[in-house]
Amino acid sequence: MAHPDDEKHPLISGIESNAFAEVEKIKKEAEIQSAERKKYLDKQVDSILRDAEKKARTESDVIKNKLLSGVDVEIKRKELRSRDKMLNEIQERIKKELSSLIGKEEYREVLLNWISEAAIGLGVDHALVSASVDEMGIIDRSLLTGAEKKVKAITGRSVSLKLSGGPATGSQGVILTAEDGRTAFNNQVSVRLLRKQREIRKLIYQKLYNDG
Repeated sequence: MAHPDDEKHPLISGIESNAFAEVEKIKKEAEIQSAERKKYLDKQVDSILRDAEKKARTESDVIKNKLLSGVDVEIKRKELRSRDKMLNEIQERIKKELSSLIGKEEYREVLLNWISEAAIGLGVDHALVSASVDEMGIIDRSLLTGAEKKVKAITGRSVSLKLSGGPATGSQGVILTAEDGRTAFNNQVSVRLLRKQREIRKLIYQKLYNDG
C-alpha cells in the first residue's frame, strides 16, 4: 500500500508545475508590461525632448531676432548720427564759405539774389532791408535798384526797397520787413540752411547709399 505522502507527491508536483507556469506567465506579462512601459516612457522622453528642443529653437529664434533687431537699431542709430554729423559739417562749411565771400565783388550778386528772393516771398509793395554790419556797408542804392528790377522781371510786380534805419542784425544774410512792420521775411544764412535741410539730407542719403 502506498504511503500517504507518496500520494501527495503528484498533487504537490502539479501544484508546483502550475505555480511555475503561473510564475512564468506573470514574469512574461511583467516583461511585456515593462517593455510597454519602457516604450511609453521612451515616447514620453522623446516628446519632452522634442518639446524642449522646439522651445529651445523658439527661444533661440527669439534671442536671435532680438539681437538682430538690436543690431538693426544700432545700425540705424549710427546712420542717423552719420547723417546728422555730415549735415552739421556741410552747414558749417557753407557758413564759412559764405562768410569768406563778404567783401569780395561777387558777394554783391549773392546779396542781390537774397534780397530779391525775400522781396518776392514777402509780397509787399514797400520793404525795409536789414543785414549784418559788414553787409550793410555793401548794400547801396544801386544794389537795391538791381533787386527791384529782378523782382519786376520775375513777378511783374513793382516793389520799393530801402535800407532799414534800425540796428544791424547779428547774423549773415538779409531780413526784409514790410514798411508797416507787420510782416517780415528772414533770409539769413542760418534760416536759409534750415529751409534747405530736406534737400541737403537727400543729397547726404544719396551720397551714403547710392555712390559706388
